[in-house]
Amino acid sequence: MIERAGAALHLPPLSLRSTRSPPLSDSCSPRSIMAADPSAAAAPADPDGPDAVRFTWNAWPRSKVEASRCVVPLAAAISPVRSPESLASPPLPYPPLRCKPPCSALLNPFARVDFTAKIWICPLCFSRNHFPPHYAGISENNVPAELFTQCSTVEYLVAGPPGSPAPLPPVFLFVIDTCVIEEELEYVKLSMRKAVALLPEHALVGLVTFGTQVHLHELGFCELSKIYVFRGSKEISKEQILDQLGLSGGGRPGFPKMTQQPGVQQVNGMHPLVTTGVNRFLLPVSECECTLSTLLDELQPDQWPVEAGNRAIRCTGVALNVAAGLLGACVPGTGARIIALLGGPCTEGPGVIVSKDLSEPVRSHKDLDKDAAPHFQKAVKFYDGLAKQLVSQGHVLDVFASALDQVGLAEMKLAIERTGGLVVLSESFGHSVFKDSFKRIFEGGEHSLGLSFNGTFEINCSKDIKVQGVIGPCTSLEKKGALCADTIVGQGNTTAWKMCGLDRNTSLTVFFDVSPSERSGQPGHQNPDLYIQFVTSYQHPEGQMRIRATTVSRKWVDGSTNTEELVEGFDQETAAVVLARYISLKMEIEEEFDATRWLDRSLIRLCSRFGDYRKDDPSSFSLHSNFSLFPQFMFNLRRSQFVQVFNNSPDETAYFRMLLNRESVTNSVAMIQPSLISFSFDSPPSPVFLDVASIAVDRILLLDAYFSVVIFHGMTIAQWRNMCYQNQPEHQQFAQLLQAPQEEAQVIINGRFPVPRLVVCDQHGSQARFLLAKLNPSATYNSAHDVPPGSDIIFTDDVSFQVFCEHLQRLAVQS
Repeated sequence: MIERAGAALHLPPLSLRSTRSPPLSDSCSPRSIMAADPSAAAAPADPDGPDAVRFTWNAWPRSKVEASRCVVPLAAAISPVRSPESLASPPLPYPPLRCKPPCSALLNPFARVDFTAKIWICPLCFSRNHFPPHYAGISENNVPAELFTQCSTVEYLVAGPPGSPAPLPPVFLFVIDTCVIEEELEYVKLSMRKAVALLPEHALVGLVTFGTQVHLHELGFCELSKIYVFRGSKEISKEQILDQLGLSGGGRPGFPKMTQQPGVQQVNGMHPLVTTGVNRFLLPVSECECTLSTLLDELQPDQWPVEAGNRAIRCTGVALNVAAGLLGACVPGTGARIIALLGGPCTEGPGVIVSKDLSEPVRSHKDLDKDAAPHFQKAVKFYDGLAKQLVSQGHVLDVFASALDQVGLAEMKLAIERTGGLVVLSESFGHSVFKDSFKRIFEGGEHSLGLSFNGTFEINCSKDIKVQGVIGPCTSLEKKGALCADTIVGQGNTTAWKMCGLDRNTSLTVFFDVSPSERSGQPGHQNPDLYIQFVTSYQHPEGQMRIRATTVSRKWVDGSTNTEELVEGFDQETAAVVLARYISLKMEIEEEFDATRWLDRSLIRLCSRFGDYRKDDPSSFSLHSNFSLFPQFMFNLRRSQFVQVFNNSPDETAYFRMLLNRESVTNSVAMIQPSLISFSFDSPPSPVFLDVASIAVDRILLLDAYFSVVIFHGMTIAQWRNMCYQNQPEHQQFAQLLQAPQEEAQVIINGRFPVPRLVVCDQHGSQARFLLAKLNPSATYNSAHDVPPGSDIIFTDDVSFQVFCEHLQRLAVQS
């Protein structure tokens, strides 16, 4: 297959933040695979469009056979609650109008309206629906916002009945690991104080600390520090937790029973302050800020002695269990987050990932492949149960893991992803990745994440389309029906999903199947358009419930006779991201799955299907501009951390894949294929090829690999900087050259969560590996004699992109 090394082929990088084109000449372009420059044309301000929906194919084949011949699945990447500023209209202050069951689609611009009879026809099921009385004034000159052509995405405000209680404020329950050294704990305290200062005064906060035992702090007891202690060595049921806290139905001696205020009812899942537990363990920031500050001042590293040769005794599972039980008793069905700050692996109680004995290493990928990780399956089962509990309560688990060792993210992945939680992985609580990311959660203004809660995501579509499933931060609600496909991908066999936590960047990947009915294939019954509607109801950061409906339309085409329309509708960025998410899933659930071979075969089939060539003549092979960058994406994907897990821990792999599954297409493309920008005296900042040949002694390179941002100084630039030329008045231009990539890097960092790691390095320096690992190895130790002076080589046997393409062309024309 496509596995041997060779010389270079230059293709421009993708997802560049500069609109300037790279210096592309005919000599740079490959002869047979078009290297269309993505920055050459005027790119739209928002690549995801006004609806934040991108399809792999924007023209769909009508038959199942033709859909399979397209190789790339029929799928959509959607950001359900992207920034409201992108909407064409402000939120509508009335409830949406729905089609009759079982369709229940919302009124949208694609509906046909009879203004005289006051009837609208649903474009998805073709049912005729009468407008209700409050739409009596509708006419061709008086149309509601949801019928405007540009309002394919609208948002509705869901108001409760008169007299309903105000929405409960957001709830943040902090779970802090104290099995860390004093220095690390001081970093945690500092970040906690900043976070509490940024929280709105009405937000409810609680505190759990843990080490060998779990300590739940009763913030409402002001006279002195009152703590409930739970043993960390055994699993505690939810009922036992509530009984010990006096929050069970019967209460305990000396504790008041849970009571509900007369006349107050639940509204839209929002629960008023009806339990004494809220006033004891969860208090508004304005009431407990001083108490919380005192507790943080008094907080010390876990005092339980650690024997020589042993790890610290850490009961992470019990701590999260206690936190989930507390929230389930106090604020069920209301937006709440468990924010866990972890400094090491769980070694005690449920959720253990490694024993206390230091002679036993933490599990690796090799151990998992050989089924030699004794604690893994049991820990996964525990966190699966925790995930189900949190989803049923509508609560979120966020994890900030800051340790040199693994903490168990691979086992926690189910609980984090199914609740829509945030995850950050860093080396220390003092590292900027943790400090800035932790602060970003609570910030408002332009840097706000727009954290939303308690969401549900539903899909309605035309009858000839079935839903296979969803990959992303959600959980199936098991809403089965006629729209469910037989083939399941991810969370499937349903058309509705729970999203306990979601934000402006949250993205889901929906997979579809074509299942035409006999009638739709008959002449005269073929509808040229297909329709898909995505409906998301969620609790807005301000507290009120909202419903957002996005309705999109695409064209049906005959794939066997009209290949041109299929090609014109191909979105290669979305296709690359969808395949990356799909193979990441298959690598997790299928043993012995060879992702590299699967990608190679898929790419060969795609090029053979849509390439232009003479059979058995590789030199005649060419691709349409809509496919020209796809081989490059696949080349970088097969080299990425999503496929090549060697040299990564299971925690790191789980972290990378969780972010790949939840980020937008633009961000996910940066993970697969980083962008590279050059800064030099000879030209303004401009994109350059993601190739080792782009390195020069008099050039500064800025690499954006999403998880890290690298500023790489050429050897001459580094020498001038070390000689402090930038501090001399006659060399102000050099000072500006040094400052420009720093400013660009800061722009990238400010707009991203988690905050990427900033690496500043020099040519031939030890940290130059962060750049070299991402570059096309067009010059290696085997071809060092051909390298121009001042450039660099990569010590690798990996295949270069030119040889990759040569093999691709040869195999594609044989198929």
